[in-house]
Amino acid sequence: MSSSYKAVFKCIAQCEGEYPLNEVIYRCPKCGNLLEVVHDLEQLKKRSAQEWKDLFDQRVGTVEWPYGSGIWGKKEWVLPEVDNEHVVSMFEGNTNLFWAKRFGQQLGMNDLWIKMCGNSHTGSFKDLGMTVLVSMVNQMIQQGQPLKAVACASTGDTSAALAAYAAYAGIPSIVFLPRNKISTAQLMQPMSNGSIVLSLDTNFDGCMQIVQELTKDKSIYLANSMNSLRIEGQKTISIEMVQQFNWEVPDVVIIPGGNLGNVSALGNGFKMMLDLGLIDKKPKIVLAQAEKANPLYKSFLSGFQDFQALKPEKTLASAIQIGDPVSVQKAIKILKEFEGVVEQASEDELANAAALSDLSGSFCCPHTGVALAVLIKLLEKQQISKTDRTIIISTAHGLKFSEFKVGYHEQTLKEVQAKYANKPIELEADPDKVREVLAKRLRERK
Repeated sequence: MSSSYKAVFKCIAQCEGEYPLNEVIYRCPKCGNLLEVVHDLEQLKKRSAQEWKDLFDQRVGTVEWPYGSGIWGKKEWVLPEVDNEHVVSMFEGNTNLFWAKRFGQQLGMNDLWIKMCGNSHTGSFKDLGMTVLVSMVNQMIQQGQPLKAVACASTGDTSAALAAYAAYAGIPSIVFLPRNKISTAQLMQPMSNGSIVLSLDTNFDGCMQIVQELTKDKSIYLANSMNSLRIEGQKTISIEMVQQFNWEVPDVVIIPGGNLGNVSALGNGFKMMLDLGLIDKKPKIVLAQAEKANPLYKSFLSGFQDFQALKPEKTLASAIQIGDPVSVQKAIKILKEFEGVVEQASEDELANAAALSDLSGSFCCPHTGVALAVLIKLLEKQQISKTDRTIIISTAHGLKFSEFKVGYHEQTLKEVQAKYANKPIELEADPDKVREVLAKRLRERK
């Protein structure tokens, strides 16, 4: 069905030239800017907007390979030229929209939602892009291209996704991690899936420099989000959210950002729906950064007139502890098009926002905590209306950051006054003492 649809790499600065998606290329050879995947929209427009909606709706939940995946159910818009037999998928995507009813009520909001992208195979939204990238690598290998391995630098989630999908396809993977700067769960994931794990005495930006140098050898394929194949999978978050609201567009979407590929992916999904007539308006996109790793926030304060990389400080939001994001120009372009706002959150703000949300039934990673804290700040500044349909993108599952949760409730996190700490009550095994304590605690809860 999808053989008539085509896509190519083109320069984001609009230099002349296009490159096939199976070419090992990450930057424009003319100007050095990143590339992006560009689809043949005229061919896609031969199917009406309603026909696209009907097709995508029919595929949700199917077992027909590979369309039951939330990404491959939109294959024509993502990677049309890969053969179905070469797709590497664990039926990722189709994650739930969590109505944050009680949390929203505390903020005076009745239409607040959390897109639970961490409810995925490796526990983060990175699965959405990795299925696309590894599928293309798998096809390239099957067609005889001499690729030895796939490699990435990571703050944890990217390495977990790459390791799992590469293992599923039987492709060697190499991951570069900053030593002692990621959670134990994130470290164990690539180790368990058989990656070659290199723990370097540097931060993410240092790992990123190393992997870019390594992948100049074209037999080792780069899997970071500067590779636009990743963005193609991640852009389906936008399409999926609108689809879940019966093709209605939310007013505001808040997303945490580190290397910033997720921001361009989010915008690209909405732009594609606009171009093909499935929607008729754009949401406001809000980028949330940790105060200790906030280069784009600082650029936003000057109207994006200047951008300066910085050395990030250690933050609880470790996956976005990035000071020199490779996708910054893509992100700025999208934010300008979507009435974009960039806001930051301190360690205290992100930790307490995550804990407050947890009290109403969620289990947030610290990066989602950054987005929740930014929501609270923008409501106070009246830059978001309480009546807006607002979606928080939760990028990872809270279970991957159990040390963060333990530290919060044991009140050992630096720079955090844990307002909602909830320690276990240690008691003798005496029914009368248990009744006494429970009676007191339940009175306090009223």
